[in-house]
Amino acid sequence: MWTIQFADAVLPGSFTGWGLRSWDLGSLQGIVLGPLLHVSWAHLIGNSAPLLVLGCLVAVEGARRFWAVTAVVALVGGAGTWLVNAPGTLTVGASVLVFGYFGYVVLRVIAPGRIAHRLAYAAIAVIVVVLYGATMLTGILGAAAGVSWQAHLFGAIGGGLMAFSFRRRDSPA
Repeated sequence: MWTIQFADAVLPGSFTGWGLRSWDLGSLQGIVLGPLLHVSWAHLIGNSAPLLVLGCLVAVEGARRFWAVTAVVALVGGAGTWLVNAPGTLTVGASVLVFGYFGYVVLRVIAPGRIAHRLAYAAIAVIVVVLYGATMLTGILGAAAGVSWQAHLFGAIGGGLMAFSFRRRDSPA
């Protein structure tokens, strides 16, 4: 994301046009590319710290799980944003992943397993909610003009779905 933003700053034109444009079948590549693109340095910086922290909390469970969560969050977040946003609205930014990772980390608490793991997940979830909860709620319910509450909401839904998905998969037979 940082390399792309730097290239976008020094090269003519703008990469943001490769983002997700609602109701435009020709922009579906934005489901994958949109989270890598940002409209400004401030936008990128605002997404970077929570993406790093929450992404690491997902990645600690393994690369396979991290990429599965990332893929589903991008797909659910992108599809929901594409469908619910006003036609032609351009959406870019990693916040879809930030909200997805948040949803996953918070809802992972309900996964079955050893009590020690569940207690650790609960402690992590409490810390994450304390650190990011108000920002996440505001990002969905009180998003400023030009901020995609749709990407935030559907990203969180994607993360939650993955927490439930792994819950079933982790269940004893």
